[in-house]
Amino acid sequence: MESLRSSSLQTPFFFSQSTVLSNKSVSNPRTISPLMHRAKSRFEPLRCTTSHSSETEAKPKETKLWGGRFEDSVTDIVEKFTESISFDKQLYKHDIMGSKAHASMLAEQGLISFSDRDSILKGLDEIERRIEAGEFVWRTDREDVHMNIEAALTDLVGEPAKKLHTARSRNDQVLTDFRLWCRDAIDRIISSIRHLQVALVKLALNNEGLIIPGYTHLQRAQPVLLQHLLLAYVEQLDRDAGRLLDCRARLNFCPLGACALAGTGLPIDRFMTSEALGFTAPMRNSIDAVSDRDFVLEFLSANSIIAVHLSRIGEEWVLWASEEFGFITPSDSVSTGSSIMPQKKNPDPMELVRGKSARVIGDLVTLLTLCKGLPLAYNRDLQEDKEPTFDSVKTITGMLEVSAEFAQNITFNDKRIQKALPAGYLDATTLADYLVKKARYFVFLNFSVFFKILSP
Repeated sequence: MESLRSSSLQTPFFFSQSTVLSNKSVSNPRTISPLMHRAKSRFEPLRCTTSHSSETEAKPKETKLWGGRFEDSVTDIVEKFTESISFDKQLYKHDIMGSKAHASMLAEQGLISFSDRDSILKGLDEIERRIEAGEFVWRTDREDVHMNIEAALTDLVGEPAKKLHTARSRNDQVLTDFRLWCRDAIDRIISSIRHLQVALVKLALNNEGLIIPGYTHLQRAQPVLLQHLLLAYVEQLDRDAGRLLDCRARLNFCPLGACALAGTGLPIDRFMTSEALGFTAPMRNSIDAVSDRDFVLEFLSANSIIAVHLSRIGEEWVLWASEEFGFITPSDSVSTGSSIMPQKKNPDPMELVRGKSARVIGDLVTLLTLCKGLPLAYNRDLQEDKEPTFDSVKTITGMLEVSAEFAQNITFNDKRIQKALPAGYLDATTLADYLVKKARYFVFLNFSVFFKILSP
């Protein structure tokens, strides 16, 4: 690994056509092609306005990061249709993290000066502060989270910001952001799973020894302990957490350095950025790094299985709260009523848990359909991977949280359950087992007598 790391400092890690580019050290980092943003004083405050404001309409459109060869600006309709800032601004924290790691690596490799690095890092800190303080205005004419932050950085610190995009494409940049975001989202979901598991265990402990009818085909089957049934949910959720942990381990590899698809001929250190961002290692293939979304598919698949488990809990508790069962009574704090029927008390949270499982499953199907016909490498279709992922995470987190809340606010009706136990011949299997045991005993007894008679 050390030899591989040291060699990566001299030559690109990827085996791609870019390796035929000159690999000489860059003597003057200021000669690197800058971003296509107009330079401002580094002390000039950010002026971020929406693309629909009268101020923006009165001024010429800002040159795009990719606009060097284009003579005409895109139309307003195209700009509105292709923007992603309305949803990918959620990635801002991870985009800033990636840019900080990238800038530090560029300085260490002599591709930018340490003074430029310090200006970039300070500017990124200020942008993050403004975003979190609600002072940053996202601009649709800057398309996405990456261009909004880089353009704002140029407005803030000037020339040094124009060097940040050296040896980096938005293709590997967005995948780095997205993997970091998914990694954090998985950690949050696992925490919510553990919270629900604890709530279920406490509910089991508070109802120790309570026997309830067990069901198959929704028909009474055998008596079981309520604790045993509640712990079945705990086991399912434990496997759900395990799937997410497996997914996290597989997605935790760094795409930075893949650039558009073929890597870079500049002497970058991909291990440095990977380590700085907490990844296991750099990704091995540059085309794979920017083109596949299997890590998101696996993530949404795991979320869908969680949603199915939660939906089953929801269905059971909705049934148990009905007059026909009457096994549980939700407290008023987790129930709703009717605008016309004053007697109603509905377990709406668990009905919505059951219903929202369809959304989570739908998010997975959306992404599967999105990816199924794409040639290598990157295609703009993949911009559509964010919204279903964001929705899946938000929905599954809400489902887990409200299920835990519901579990902490229900009461089991012991008397109603005890009255239900005699009906349905729940002991039929136990009686059959008893008769089998008795029959075996009688057979054994008869054989013993027979052998005694035969004995001399």
